[in-house]
Formats: sequence, C-alpha cells, structure tokens
Amino acid sequence: MKKGILALIIIVGLLLIGGLWIGGMNNTMVEKDEAATGQWANVESSYQRRADLIPNIVNTAKGYAEFEQETLTQVIEARAKATSVNIDASNITPENIAAFQQAQGGLTSALSRLLATFERYPDLKANENFKELINELERTENRINVERNRFNGLAQDYNTYIRKFPRNIFAGMLGFDRKGYFKAEAGAEEAPTVEF
Repeated sequence: MKKGILALIIIVGLLLIGGLWIGGMNNTMVEKDEAATGQWANVESSYQRRADLIPNIVNTAKGYAEFEQETLTQVIEARAKATSVNIDASNITPENIAAFQQAQGGLTSALSRLLATFERYPDLKANENFKELINELERTENRINVERNRFNGLAQDYNTYIRKFPRNIFAGMLGFDRKGYFKAEAGAEEAPTVEF
C-alpha cells in the first residue's frame, strides 16, 4: 500500500514538474512571439508614415510639373496598392511578407521615378516645402530600414527558440509557427549602373 502511494506521489510530482516546464516554455514562446509581432507593428507604422507623406509630395509637385501627370498618377496608384496589402500580425509568413514587400517595392520604384523626374525642375527643387518633404521621406526610408532589421532580429530569435529541441516538438502542438523575414529584393546584389 505504501509503495502504491509513493509511486502515485512520484508520478504526480513528475507530471507537475513536466507541466510547469511546458508552461514555462509556452510563456517564453509567447513573449518572443509578442516581441516579433510588436515589432511588426513598428514596421507597418513606418510604411504608413511613408504613405502619409506621399500625398503632400505629390500635391506640392503638381504645381510645378503639370505635364508629368503620368508619373504622379503612377505614384498615387502604387501608394494605393501598397496600402491595400496588409498582413495579420498573427500570420507573418514568408509568403505574406513577400507580397507585402512586393507592393512596397512598387511604391519605392514609383517614388524613385518621381524624384528622378523632378530633377528637371529647378524651381521645385528650390521649394523649401518640397525639400523638407523629401528630407522627411529620406528619414522615413531610414526608419523603415531600421524597423525591418529589428523585426528580422526578433523573428530570428523567436524562430531559433521554437526550432530547438525539445521545444520544436511542443511549438507546433501549442500553435507556434515560424515567422518570415524581410529579404533583399531580386537583383539587389548587383550595383546599379551610374552614368554621368
């Protein structure tokens, strides 16, 4: 009888220790997942900041470049497309990030064409309001880069944690999936050709 009670106490003790260990592991996964998800919100906020600047840039430029309507229209359309692609923070997969990045890349490309076009307008380049908007856009682009790098770091920490043994066994059962990363766009490894 005493052996049965002792065996029951040992089994209950082991189950309690195992439950506490799994609970602690789950809590750490939640913390790391929330850190990466919170950083994703910072990435989206930085992109939104850029999207909010674009109408001001376009409106300031319209008065100087009436016949550049096609370029302005392309920027407006790219902005609409970029802001329409949203990712649910609980589903930050590589595929979703690639779609988000592609839409944002289209906007970056349209902005580059717009800024290159306006090099031909010295009055616009001299406009203080336009210069400040462009400076703000450059600061925002830097902020986007910083926030993306921070997200990648937190996503890597989270992914590494959930993929290590024995956590990888429980991560899937507890609903923790790998997060995607921001990656360089295709062709980014090649330096652009600059001609003078």
